[in-house]
Amino acid sequence: MHSPISLLKTILIIFFLSYLLLISCKSEVIEKPKIDVTTKADSISYWISEGRDIGQSLDFRKQSLLDAYLSIQSIKNDTLQAKYLSQVSAAYLSLDDSINFRNSNTETFNLAVRINDSVMQAESHWDLADYFSDKAVPDSAFYHFAAAQKIYNGLKDDFMAARMLYNMANVQADVKDYTGSEINTISAIELLKPLRKDIYLFYCYNLLGSISLEINEYDRALEYYETAITYLDNVEEAGNLKQMSKNNIGVVYQEQGNHTKAIPLFKSFLEQTGLRRDEPLMYSRTLSNLVYSRFKIKDTAGIISLFNEAITIQDSINDINGIARTHYNLAEFYLEQKDTTLALVHAHEAKIYATESNNNQRLLQTLRLFTHLDPKNTYAYAEEYITLDDSLQREERRIRDKFARIRFETNEVLLNNQLLARQRQLWIGIASGLLLLAIAAFIIINQIRRNQKLQFQRKQQESNQEIFNLLLSQKGKLEEGKHLEQRRVSEELHDSILSQMLGIRLVLTALNGKTDDGAITKRAELLKKLQELEEEIRTISHELNAASYQKIHNFMGSIQDLLESFKSSSKINFEFIYDSEVDWDQLNGDIKINLYRIVQEILQNCVKHALAQNISLRFAFFNEMLHFSISDDGKGFDVSKAKRGIGMKNIASRLDKIGGTWNIDSKIGQGTKISIEVPRNTMSNLKSDIVSEDILQNV
Repeated sequence: MHSPISLLKTILIIFFLSYLLLISCKSEVIEKPKIDVTTKADSISYWISEGRDIGQSLDFRKQSLLDAYLSIQSIKNDTLQAKYLSQVSAAYLSLDDSINFRNSNTETFNLAVRINDSVMQAESHWDLADYFSDKAVPDSAFYHFAAAQKIYNGLKDDFMAARMLYNMANVQADVKDYTGSEINTISAIELLKPLRKDIYLFYCYNLLGSISLEINEYDRALEYYETAITYLDNVEEAGNLKQMSKNNIGVVYQEQGNHTKAIPLFKSFLEQTGLRRDEPLMYSRTLSNLVYSRFKIKDTAGIISLFNEAITIQDSINDINGIARTHYNLAEFYLEQKDTTLALVHAHEAKIYATESNNNQRLLQTLRLFTHLDPKNTYAYAEEYITLDDSLQREERRIRDKFARIRFETNEVLLNNQLLARQRQLWIGIASGLLLLAIAAFIIINQIRRNQKLQFQRKQQESNQEIFNLLLSQKGKLEEGKHLEQRRVSEELHDSILSQMLGIRLVLTALNGKTDDGAITKRAELLKKLQELEEEIRTISHELNAASYQKIHNFMGSIQDLLESFKSSSKINFEFIYDSEVDWDQLNGDIKINLYRIVQEILQNCVKHALAQNISLRFAFFNEMLHFSISDDGKGFDVSKAKRGIGMKNIASRLDKIGGTWNIDSKIGQGTKISIEVPRNTMSNLKSDIVSEDILQNV
C-alpha cells in the first residue's frame, strides 16, 4: 500500500501536468516556430529561403525578405553584401514586387561596380532584362540582355554569352526584327556547338525554325525544326519537346497548304496523355489547327463542335490570340460553305480579339477576308488595311533601328567602362607624372590660344571684306534656293495624293465587272473624286512652283473656299470668325501653307470620325500670338486613351516647323475643341495687334 503522503504527491504531479497540457492546447500558433540561427549569415540565408518558399503567404515572404535586406545593410564585407543583395533581388523578382526589385537590383549593381565584380554586374543586367521582358518592354529587355552578353563575352564565358544572345534573339523575334534575331541565334549556335549543350542548341534551332516560318521560308523552317529534333537524342525526358517540334512541323505544312501531312502530326501531338489538363493553351491551339486542316481537305464531319471546344478552352485560359485565330478559321469555313452571315459574325469576332491582343498580322488577314465577305464596304476595309499595313511597316523599321542603336550604345558604354577602369589604374600608378603633364599641357594650350586669338583678329579683317562681297551675291542665291525648295515641296505634295488614289483604285478593282445601279453610282462618285484630286494636284503644284514662300493673297478667302468645299460634300454647318483688323496676308508663306493644311486635316477628321452637325473656326491675334481654334458638336472621344494616328502626327510635325503648340479638349458625347497658338517671332509683322473681344472670348 502507498502512504498518504506519496499518494498526495502523485495527485499533485498529475494535476500539474494536466494544467500544462490544457494551457498548451488553448494556445494558438500564430507564427512559424523560430529556428535557432547562430550567425548573421545563417539568419540572412534562412530569411531569403523563407522569402522564396511558395508555400508561405505573400505577406510572410515579403517580411522575410525585408528582414534579410535590413540585416544585409550591417555587413561590412562588400563582396558578401553584394552576394546576398543579389539573392534578395532575385527573390523580389519572383514575387513580382517591382519597387523592391528595382531598388535592390540597383543597389546590387552599384555595389558590384564598386568592387569590380563583373559576374554580378552581368547577373544584375540579366535580372533586369527578365523584369522588362515580363513587363513587355522589349527595348529595355534587349538593352540589358545585350549588356550582360558583352560582360560574359569579355570574361570568355561562351556558355553564358550564348544564352544571352538567345534571349536577345527571342526579344527581337517578338517584335518582328527577324534579321537581327537570326543573326544573334546563329552567333549563339556557334558558341554552343563546341560546348555540346544539346538542349540549348535545340532551343536555338527551334527559334530559327519559327523565324523562317514567320517570313514564309517554309523549306528552311522544316530543315531547322528537323535539326532541332536531332539534338534531343541525348537529352533525358525530351519526349514532350520532340512532340512540340513535330507540332511545329505540322504548322509549317499547314502554311504550305499541305494539310494531308499536317493532320497526322497534329493528331500525334494531341494524343499525349494529360496534355489538355497540363497544357491547355497548346492543346486548344493545336486542336484548332487540326480542325482547320480537316476543313481544307473537305473532311468536315463534326468540326463545328471541335472548333467550339477549342474556343471554350481558349476562353477559359484567356488565350486572346488563340480565340482570334479560331474565329478566323470559322469565318473561312462558313465562307466556303456559302454562309456569309455566320462568316461575317466570326470575322467580326476575329477582328475584335485580334485588336484586343494587338495581333496586327491577324487583324490584317481579317480585314483582307472582309473584302470578300462584305463587298458593300470593300473600300472602307481596303483603306483600313492600307493604313494599318503602312503604320506596321513604319513601326517595324523604327524598332529595328532602335535595337541597332541600343546594340551600338551598349558596346559604346561597355567600352567606356573598360576605358575608365584602365584610366583609374593609370592614375594611381603615375599620378605625379600626369600632374606634370597637365601643367605642361596648360602652358602649351594657353600659348596656342594666344596664337589663335592673333590669327582670329587677322582673319576677321579679311572676313569683313569677304562678307561685303557675299552680301552682294546673297540675294540671287537666296532666290535660287527658294525656287529649288519650292520645287521639292511641290513634288512631295504631288506624291502625297497617291495614297488616296490607291484606295480609289482598290475600290474600282472590287467594282470591276459589276453593272448594277449601285456600282454605276459608286463609279461615278469615284470618277468625280479623281477629278477633284487631279484639280487639287494641279492647283497645289502650280502655286508651289510659282511662289511657295511668297505672300499668298487673300488667306482668309482661301480658308473660306475650303469650308465651302467641305460644306457642299458633307452637309455640315460651318461658322467662320476672324479679326478683320488684322492683315492676315502679311503672314509668312510657310505659316499660311502649314495652317491651311492643318485646317484641312482637322476638317477631314471631323467629317470622317466626329459625326458633327456644326463646326466653328476662329482666327485672332493678340498677346504677340496667333490664336486659332476649331470646335465641333460631334461624338467626342477620350483624349487619354486616343491613339496618335498619321493625321495627328502630321499636324504636330507642321506645328513644330512653325514653332506652334496645340491642345485637344474632348469628352465623349460633348464634342471636340482644338486650340493652336503660333508665336509672333515666327511670323512677319502684322499690321494690327487689335482683336475684337467677341473673338478673344471664344478662342
